[in-house]
Amino acid sequence: MKTFLLSTIFIALLGCSSCKDPEVLEGPVTAVEKQKDLLVSATKLTTIPAAGLRQIAVSNGQPELAAQVKFDVDVYRVVYLTQYNGQEIKASGLMVVPLNMPGPAPILSAHHGTTFDQKYAPSNFQLNSLTGFEAFGAAGYLTVVPDFIGYGESKHILHPYYDVKHSGTAVVDMIKAGKSFFQKNNIKESGELFLAGYSEGGYVTLAAQKEIEENPTHGLTVTGAGAGAGGYDLEGMLARIVSGQKYDYPANLAFIIQAYNKTYNWNRPLTDFFREPYATRIQELIDGTRTSSSINSALSSDPAQLFNSTFLAALRGAGEQPLKDALKRNSLKNWVPKSPARLYHGTADTMVPFENSQVTVNAMNAAGATTLTFVPIKGGTHFSSLEPMIKDLIPWFTSLKKK
Repeated sequence: MKTFLLSTIFIALLGCSSCKDPEVLEGPVTAVEKQKDLLVSATKLTTIPAAGLRQIAVSNGQPELAAQVKFDVDVYRVVYLTQYNGQEIKASGLMVVPLNMPGPAPILSAHHGTTFDQKYAPSNFQLNSLTGFEAFGAAGYLTVVPDFIGYGESKHILHPYYDVKHSGTAVVDMIKAGKSFFQKNNIKESGELFLAGYSEGGYVTLAAQKEIEENPTHGLTVTGAGAGAGGYDLEGMLARIVSGQKYDYPANLAFIIQAYNKTYNWNRPLTDFFREPYATRIQELIDGTRTSSSINSALSSDPAQLFNSTFLAALRGAGEQPLKDALKRNSLKNWVPKSPARLYHGTADTMVPFENSQVTVNAMNAAGATTLTFVPIKGGTHFSSLEPMIKDLIPWFTSLKKK
């Protein structure tokens, strides 16, 4: 996924940041009042000056972005507790804290797109792989960027790709860990919570909003959520496969089937789903060391060539019910957001087709959604639509903040 301009700003400043010796702040994992403290540790990585961020934004011809950068930021690697298949595990993420804020600050949870290569997990601080939402810290947001389960501290687990429950709880638990850190370090919150993400991160954004809204025991309220180009309608994806349409990003299909096979303990041989040599290749390719482009080039874009013919026939008929049920359960089009939300999608997107968001928005509106806005990005591809989304999202978030 194309990174946003401010990711480049972070890269350029890496060499000139006022890096300090790592500072480790340990958090207890015992119960604190009603909720368990999920913060394990927060390790300071660097301090990034606002002046340098503004200068590079201007030099790149983006003065409107430079105007949003107001604060120096401290960057931390956070380890926290969450759940995977009912078991407590450690997960990780990046946290960006604006310095010298004049008053309480809102929290922003930012969610990255599909990642195949482990080195691009946000907490690894490989800046060229970040979505760019980290720059919200310099604009005055207490920003948390979860790695997601399967990356960083939890890299021994295959990422539960497009699983609504694990996507939502991994975000919610990092927000709680961040709030614990802010409280322990006397960093004042405004009580506002924003969610934002693109591609898989768009799906994760809505999954987190759903988790928060359906479970008030979390003690969280979403002020606003912005989701771009997510695959919310997984049943629609299945229909695409069944129809036999070619798909130039087969790595995504291989990833979701392999993830469901592991997450739901089906533990079926991949030859049940894929033809050879692809079944063997997928086990070798999705190992956390390769990019999406290298995986795509090693697989077929033709479903009839990629998938086992028996599997494909079962999908077209009454078979493979566990997979069909999982796709339905993890689709978000049958849920209605209660808090303000904006969905963005490029009309020329071929990786996650525009129709995926259109169908989702139509279904939500038909079910009574009143806080949802759909923002089509005319002519936008999956790679060009992130920047227009951000340019609309920043002022919208600002309008929702307490005056």
